[in-house]
Amino acid sequence: MYTRAAASDYDDWETVYKNPGWGSKYLIPLLKKVETYQPGGSAVHGTSGPIKVSYMEGETNVADQYLAVASQYDKERGFTDDVNDFFNCNRYGELSNLTTVERRRVVRVLFENNRAVGVEHVGDAEGRVKGEVVPLKSYASRLVVLSAGAFGSPAILERYSATFLLHLTGSTVILKRSGIGAADVLKRNNIPQFVDLPGVGEHYMDHNLIFAPYIASEDADTLDDLFSGKDEELEPYATRWEKDGGGLMRHNGIDAGIKMRPNAEDLREIGPEFQPRWSAYFANAPDKPVAWIGTLAAYAGGNPTVPRGKYFSFGYYTEYPFSVGRVHITSGLDAYGKLDFEPGYLDHIYDMGVLRWGYKKSREFARRMDCYRGELKIGHPVFPAGSKAKTDESAKPVPIDAPDIEYSAEDNKAIDEFHRGNVQTSWHSIGTCAMKPREEGGVVDANLNVYGTVNLKVADCSIAPANVSANTYNTALAIGEKAAVIIAKELGISGVSEA
Repeated sequence: MYTRAAASDYDDWETVYKNPGWGSKYLIPLLKKVETYQPGGSAVHGTSGPIKVSYMEGETNVADQYLAVASQYDKERGFTDDVNDFFNCNRYGELSNLTTVERRRVVRVLFENNRAVGVEHVGDAEGRVKGEVVPLKSYASRLVVLSAGAFGSPAILERYSATFLLHLTGSTVILKRSGIGAADVLKRNNIPQFVDLPGVGEHYMDHNLIFAPYIASEDADTLDDLFSGKDEELEPYATRWEKDGGGLMRHNGIDAGIKMRPNAEDLREIGPEFQPRWSAYFANAPDKPVAWIGTLAAYAGGNPTVPRGKYFSFGYYTEYPFSVGRVHITSGLDAYGKLDFEPGYLDHIYDMGVLRWGYKKSREFARRMDCYRGELKIGHPVFPAGSKAKTDESAKPVPIDAPDIEYSAEDNKAIDEFHRGNVQTSWHSIGTCAMKPREEGGVVDANLNVYGTVNLKVADCSIAPANVSANTYNTALAIGEKAAVIIAKELGISGVSEA
């Protein structure tokens, strides 16, 4: 999925977190530069970039019904288009000055004093079987840039770095090994501290995702056969795909989604506990949605007791969770060692109210869709006996103007319990090497330099100082393009434009 963050998200990066040059007026031109927006007719999208962005031809009728219901059910709420699917065209895969080494993992950064001069890395197979292997060293003539993501980049910084002297003969002598990060984390792993950066691995952010499944009519376009069918059931889909690239096999099943802001009635539903968060963060930023709600044309779950059939699911997540987590190493030398990961999902009451609203709102959308045939109970809250909100596996669609389901305080508790037991990642992990002032827990500065080091940068989604209201692919492009501009300027490389 290809969606762009709100302009105010990037403006916050620049103003709130003190990163000059990272506001929307700088990043949106870079995003236009990288795009070819194939629907056309948009002044805010690009026309000649390497990333081809288009709508999927032939959306599922599940998606069509969802969008139709949403526009009628929420008549007072304004709607605007967004991009749902993309085609990726890579024209940079075979550059003469680019060498890639696959299936290897960086153990640590190599330093001369505090200057990064290279990395040490091991092969994937050797690392996983814990065999005796001599790590390889790759040296940088000018700059080391980490792009290992929200899990990998902080782990590389924390693991033993090697400071050494390079002899004229070409041999090296390691003087000391030490890590970059918080003193207590490094001490737990028997690593002396090289640079005191308590923010490394902290402030992990994601979008807190839930999928609730519904039973679909027989005429619904769903991907259930593709997800769980036998070979003979997949054959017609594969034949169509091989013939012309068409059919359901080209779908990911998620071809409709809406970024939503609550109105006054919705805010009352979310609850008074959320009001301080709304007032401080959302009220004066009208481009910031509170939740994303979208359809998946299939059963989204792994429960083996669910019978074969046709299903669709509603996914919903918090766009800006207040809860944050952390990720740290458990080994100073093992690049394949397990990480100490605490996602922090739903640690704060603000996030509970938003997810509860997302469940109720998406359920109302589902009930009004023509393909709706009831809730699949195994993927919904367990409501108390006699509840007006009880699920029904044999229901039929209700009219657009039908009254909403009534929920009691006990029903709300059941929803919250369901969310605590089923919340999952959106695979939108960011923030663990945050770009903000060092004294505020920052790890890199506005030029992506790791504090306390020379010639070491981080350029990936781990540098995001705050969350974004989008799937993070587009944000990763923005960070990559901005990093290219910064690095080219520092190294005197011409031809890298800012727009």
